[in-house]
Amino acid sequence: MTQEICILRLSSLGDVTHVLPVVRSLQRAWPAVRITWIIGRTESQLLGDVSGVEFLPFDKRGGWEAVRSLRRALAGRRFDVLLHMQRSVRANLLSTLVRADRRIGFDRLRSAELHGLFINEHIAYRERQHVLDLLGSFIEPLGLVPGEPCWQIPVPEEAAEFAQAQLPTGLPVLIINPCSSQPLRNWHAAGYAAVADHAASLHGYRIVLCGGRSAAERRMGDAIRASMHEPALDLIGRDTFKRFLAMLQRAAIVLTPDSGPMHMANAMGTRVLGLHAATPAWGSGPYSDRRFCVDRYEEAALRFTGRPAAQQRWGARLHFPGVMDLIPVAAVIEAFDRSVER
Repeated sequence: MTQEICILRLSSLGDVTHVLPVVRSLQRAWPAVRITWIIGRTESQLLGDVSGVEFLPFDKRGGWEAVRSLRRALAGRRFDVLLHMQRSVRANLLSTLVRADRRIGFDRLRSAELHGLFINEHIAYRERQHVLDLLGSFIEPLGLVPGEPCWQIPVPEEAAEFAQAQLPTGLPVLIINPCSSQPLRNWHAAGYAAVADHAASLHGYRIVLCGGRSAAERRMGDAIRASMHEPALDLIGRDTFKRFLAMLQRAAIVLTPDSGPMHMANAMGTRVLGLHAATPAWGSGPYSDRRFCVDRYEEAALRFTGRPAAQQRWGARLHFPGVMDLIPVAAVIEAFDRSVER
């Protein structure tokens, strides 16, 4: 049995959320396995308290000192397996610090940045895979089959108390997390406001705005509130990752573009109304339930590239100005109404 496994996946929030079921599969199959995960420092704030895993947070802004720190943490160690789950130049270079007999990485068609030079085994290629299934296939060369995804992200008591104070039981809650880390995936403030007013006035939902501390997220939140007629609880910049998880536990549905919070919501079992045009829902939507996604990726592919979605390269992101404007407000309201009916 494999004894020591190192996972290399630094980012992003959504993708490290997809990696967690891989960890759970390994722990179910081999309860005694020792897992070390090289993860981004920001992402470690979300998952760093997951039991049974040694996390080595890497500060991507830390320059050479961050590299030296990781080298010291790995000095004298050898792993049975490296699961090299990231294709960036930085990740490929960091992988050289990991001594491992088996180095499993991406297949040739989905490789990038000379990734193939840093591995000695690769996963099998499959078309139209969701990212979670893609990352899950990394354990197949070990003779394992990914099971039903399991996350079990810890939520500390402080976070639960914060959520309870903000959202006591009563009205159903719609959380709007309006921003992705990629701005061209963001919908417009007027659309979010229209859906929020519809949910509040017709269905009695309480509206909560969530997001990070960036100036762009603050501007988006202000624009949504300025366009709304109904009240909203504005928590943008006030919640932490753990507090957001606790808020999700008390929400009926989350409205968001393709983003880390989308996949955090899915991991917590919260229904997601996902907005897709720059990315396809089948590949990067909420894994467990995509019935309420509004997907205009096919239309976007034809308009911005002149080729249908089936002819796009694997993982193609249509990050064009105005791509998210292809999503009609009426379609999002219709999806929300369907979610309420169910």
